Amino acid sequence: MPDTLNKKWQNVWITGGSTGIGRELVSLMDGHVAHIAVSARSAEKLSELADAGKTVAAYPLDVSDKAAVKTCVTDIEDAAGPIDLAVLNAGAWKLMDVAEMDLAAVRTGIEVNYMGVMYALDALLPGMLARGKGHIAIVASVAGYRGLPRSIAYGPTKAALINLAEILRTELGPRGITISVVNPGFVDTPMTRDNPFPMPGIIPAPVAARALLKGLVRERYEIVFPLGFVLLMKFLRILPNAVYFWLVRTIMMRGLDRGA
Repeated sequence: MPDTLNKKWQNVWITGGSTGIGRELVSLMDGHVAHIAVSARSAEKLSELADAGKTVAAYPLDVSDKAAVKTCVTDIEDAAGPIDLAVLNAGAWKLMDVAEMDLAAVRTGIEVNYMGVMYALDALLPGMLARGKGHIAIVASVAGYRGLPRSIAYGPTKAALINLAEILRTELGPRGITISVVNPGFVDTPMTRDNPFPMPGIIPAPVAARALLKGLVRERYEIVFPLGFVLLMKFLRILPNAVYFWLVRTIMMRGLDRGA
């Protein structure tokens, strides 16, 4: 698969690329795409990644800064031409009980997870629409399928991204722009490593990145992994409300309480 990537994309932009799935995706694509622009807040980690890579360039960025996102996209395209594929992967996560709500963390989740994507779209879409082509992948989560305990600062933002992807797919597909939504289950990354509860079906980040890349190459709308856990979450999505809330209270909440 890597040998065919250069025929598909020349210039790729990956946000949240300094750790976890983003970093592993960069490693998979490195040397097989002419230019991979990687963004994250940590300039030091990005520099290390670029120094070790063959076709990787570092573009430090706080995705919650609208002007900085616009400038970043302009700089990438000035250096390497139009962005063919954007993987919007930057994210913020904080486990939080409703009774101990931290509005600052809620705002961070909204600014990074949702508005970060909106700022990227604002910068990317004019060029892609003018060219009549491009691929944008939005990394959401199975946490956006239904309301899960203690995810008040995270789950709603991912639900919003899933809804957003549906809107974009409907409106932009006929105009030549491919939209993918990525809904991972549990992946072993720095963001999940400190979770104080069992994580069913958790997979290593390299395995997740391979599944993500495979879905991108095939231009799938929804890209999911690991399949078993995602199917379970999809099943919960279609349950009647009464059954779902009973399961959450009797099983999920007990699991969270034991892990806390």
